[in-house]
Amino acid sequence: MTFRYPARPEVAALRDFTLEIEPGETIAIVGPSGAGKSTIFQLVERFYDPQVGTIRLDGVPLTSADPADIRSRLALVPQDGVLFSANARDNLRYGKWDASDEDIWNAARAANAESFLRALPNGLDTYLGEGGTQLSGGQQQRVAIARALLRDAPILLLDEATSALDAESEQLVQQALEGLMQNRTTLVIAHRLATVRAADRIIVLDEGRIAEQGTHDALSKAGGLYARLARLQFADAA
Repeated sequence: MTFRYPARPEVAALRDFTLEIEPGETIAIVGPSGAGKSTIFQLVERFYDPQVGTIRLDGVPLTSADPADIRSRLALVPQDGVLFSANARDNLRYGKWDASDEDIWNAARAANAESFLRALPNGLDTYLGEGGTQLSGGQQQRVAIARALLRDAPILLLDEATSALDAESEQLVQQALEGLMQNRTTLVIAHRLATVRAADRIIVLDEGRIAEQGTHDALSKAGGLYARLARLQFADAA
C-alpha cells in the first residue's frame, strides 16, 4: 500500500506498506516523528483511501463498505480525551447513546472513573465545562476509556493514551486500558516504548516503511532502529 496526502502529493506518507493483523492481536506502532504512525489510523478510519493498494476489514475492502459501518466497529482513545460542553452522562454516552445509567456506571468502574464521577456535585448530571475543564487530564482520559468501553467495538485504536499524564494518573489509565484491550484487536500508537513491551507484535516505521517488526525482546536484541530508540528513552528515564 502507498498513500500520499492530497496537500503533499510529492511525499509518500506510507509506501510499500503491508500489514496483516489477526483477530485479538495487540499491535504497537512505533517510530520517529513523521514516520507515518497517525496516517495508519486515518486510513483505518477511512478519512482517506490509499492511492495504491487496499485496506480490508474482515476480508472486505473498506472502499466497498459504508463508512458508518466501518466506524461502528472501531473505538478510539486519543492522546487527549476529547470532552464536550455537556454533562458527564452525555459525554460518556457519546460512545453509545442508548446506554443506561447502569451501563455507564459499569463502564466507569472498569475505567477507574467511578469514584471521581460519583464525587461530582450533581453526579452524572454535572456539567463538565468547555472541553471538560472540571476534570484533570487523567480523569478526562478515564472518561474517554469508559466511553470506549460503552461502545464495545471489536477494534480498539489507542493513540498514545497515556503520554500527557503524571505517573499516578498514568498507572490508573494503564490499568483501565489493559481491561479495555481484553478480547479486542488493538492498534497502539506509542511514543513511550515502556507502554508497548507487552504487545504481541511491534511494528517499527521509518519514513513510511516498515523497518522492523517483532516482540520487544527480539527487537531489542536485533540492534536496529527500535533498539536505538529504546536505549535513548530508557537512558533518559534512568
